[in-house]
Amino acid sequence: MERQPGKNQVKYRRLVTSESVTEGHPDKLCDKIADSILDSILQEDPGARVACEVAVTTGLVMVMGEISTPCWHTMARVADTVRETVLDIGYSRAKYGLDAETCGVITSINGQSGDIAQGVNKSLEARQLEAAGEVNNSGFSRLGAGDQGLMYGFATRETPELMPMPIVIAHKLVKRLAEVRKDGTLEYLRPDGKSLVTIEYDGDVPKRIEGVVIAAQHDPDVEYERLMEDMVEHVIRPVIPARFMDERTNIFVNPTGRFVIGGPQGDSGLTGRKIIVDTYGGAARHGGGSFSGKDPTKVDRTAAYALRWVAKNLVAAGIADTCEVQASYVIGRAQPISIDVETFGTGKVGDEEILRLVKKHFDLRPAAIIDHFQLERPIYSPLAAYGHFGRTDLPEEDVPWEKLDKVDALKNDAF
Repeated sequence: MERQPGKNQVKYRRLVTSESVTEGHPDKLCDKIADSILDSILQEDPGARVACEVAVTTGLVMVMGEISTPCWHTMARVADTVRETVLDIGYSRAKYGLDAETCGVITSINGQSGDIAQGVNKSLEARQLEAAGEVNNSGFSRLGAGDQGLMYGFATRETPELMPMPIVIAHKLVKRLAEVRKDGTLEYLRPDGKSLVTIEYDGDVPKRIEGVVIAAQHDPDVEYERLMEDMVEHVIRPVIPARFMDERTNIFVNPTGRFVIGGPQGDSGLTGRKIIVDTYGGAARHGGGSFSGKDPTKVDRTAAYALRWVAKNLVAAGIADTCEVQASYVIGRAQPISIDVETFGTGKVGDEEILRLVKKHFDLRPAAIIDHFQLERPIYSPLAAYGHFGRTDLPEEDVPWEKLDKVDALKNDAF
């Protein structure tokens, strides 16, 4: 191994792997249903408090959680939203393990705990001001964090999206797998599917694809040879640039030889079990909190979006080639209790200086994040599959944490 002069990086050959799953994967199906319910409620009540969990198994969807909203007519549509989402993904026949028209839908929903609500609706800082005789009915300190926890944001120069290359390609593969199923190109495909991508790096530079795995649910009468040929021709080649593939690249398609039983029939599903798929594919750390089904007062979701915004703008401004930002919150307090940065030896200025820039240029209080990104909108269902970050397939206004609106200010302040 050769250490590069003046840096803390080590240059050597290494293999990095990330996976993604289709919207028909049982866990992703749950995420999609949860965020569809969230969007349905936010459409009627932007200030609703939503913590929606979903579980699926053969022929059954269960929706549970804590939801506080006066729009009861929307709440009555929970079962309709479930069925619409299941049908849109493609589970339209009982032999797929879930039929949108006939599956059972069970709901068990309560309101948000009053103990939690009092800290979210009026932050610790606002209550302290009140106790001191100062009125604080407005401003970004009015809302407290909806839970305690730690969140991470990450960005790297590996790809135009400023995302790690393995997760970018893994997402594109399963998105393509869903496209060729839905447009009829490969009519024998069913909704469940996965990808796994292994990339060989020379130090921190991606050089080639070491391996690609595609798991594609299919009708029982499809010959394996046809499936293999179709996956290469219609999924892998349209997604992966030829320059990254060579004679040593390993391609695996349905390695067991058969993938007919899938979706909720093959495995039960649950919201929040694909948090690494949702974020950076394992290239960055994760605080453990999931996103789907949570309204924007939940910092598991909101702060993770904000920290991606921070890291991406720092990298785009040339302050670091790779950047990971961590923040932590306590329930009921507006300000994060800690912020930290890690540039893995790629910073053009010291990490202490980068931390100063973060604190100066980014307001990480929940109300400030909600206001800046306009998060009380029904924008979440499209994010539930194929990742929450680096999304170039969605309108910029629907992924505002991807905007590079702080680059100039950071450059002017840092250099």
